[in-house]
Amino acid sequence: MDCPSSSSSAETPPHKDNFDWKNQLQLESRQRIITKIMETLKRHRPFSGEEVKELRAIAARFEEKIYNTAISQSDYLRKISLKMLTMESMYGMYRIKSLDEL
Repeated sequence: MDCPSSSSSAETPPHKDNFDWKNQLQLESRQRIITKIMETLKRHRPFSGEEVKELRAIAARFEEKIYNTAISQSDYLRKISLKMLTMESMYGMYRIKSLDEL
């Protein structure tokens, strides 16, 4: 008969792999992503110099939400890319509409 502990020790916990990628992702990489999000937001929303801190906080919250819900590094990058692409697409549609009104 197999010992129950021997079969369970060979298995990995269901969420173990989900957190390993987070340990490998450097803070510097996350900061670069937040900066990219900020650049995207700046292109689509007029802001004053005083609002830069608020814009950075928005970008950081956005990144943190994706980071916490992602199940892998590729999922994290995919979700951020999709959201940024959506922002770009929406901005393009609004820009075309406003040009049509001229």
